Amino acid sequence: MGNKIQKAKDKTTEKGPITVERKSEKGEEEIVNALVEEFIGRTGARGEVTQAKVKIISGRGKGRTLRRNIKGPVRVGDLITLRETEIEARKIKGSYGGRTG
Repeated sequence: MGNKIQKAKDKTTEKGPITVERKSEKGEEEIVNALVEEFIGRTGARGEVTQAKVKIISGRGKGRTLRRNIKGPVRVGDLITLRETEIEARKIKGSYGGRTG
């Protein structure tokens, strides 16, 4: 195997720092804040994800209530940041709040 040296020009000083913008089909993504109102249950293979009802308090869909899966420690009254508000989490399967008897 031969030793090959790859030479590249340093272009960071010419153009400045590189910025990355996330764009969806509809344009730029909007980040919105939401408030955790109620816990629905735990989900995930080991129960590491909490499903909760959250109320959007800023941005698109203000005042709307969604069901979202949240990974990590969270309490009622916490503020969370959502990247999108179009998709709602599926209901947890199981016997919570179902028929009795």
